[in-house]
Amino acid sequence: MSLSFGKCYDPTGTMHGIPTFPWKYAPDGYATRRQLRARGLRPGGQEVAAQIMRRSPRRKAGVAVAYLYRIELAKPVRPMTPGRTVALAKAMLARRTCPECRVDVGYCIPISLGMCPTCAYPEDQSTR
Repeated sequence: MSLSFGKCYDPTGTMHGIPTFPWKYAPDGYATRRQLRARGLRPGGQEVAAQIMRRSPRRKAGVAVAYLYRIELAKPVRPMTPGRTVALAKAMLARRTCPECRVDVGYCIPISLGMCPTCAYPEDQSTR
């Protein structure tokens, strides 16, 4: 058993507070939020049941953590209502509209620019 495997294997939860398993070693009956969503389910208010850990040089703490939920306690995803559909369409329109020129550019405006590339770099547009 490798050292990193041993640090991540805590099925009783004595070291980490909740049952902890290494990456790809979670027992059956648990799923992440994305895995639940792929099955048409949601956590439904239940507490985190366990977690999986793996080493990650990109993380400040050196480990990446994914929380697991019990599949049998999960609830079905709520259906999309007409009001939620309208609200989502308005939110996406706001993300596509440039605050400078008020044009729907057809894609989500980069947060790093805060406006469409045409408004962010006007000198590049005048040379064409």
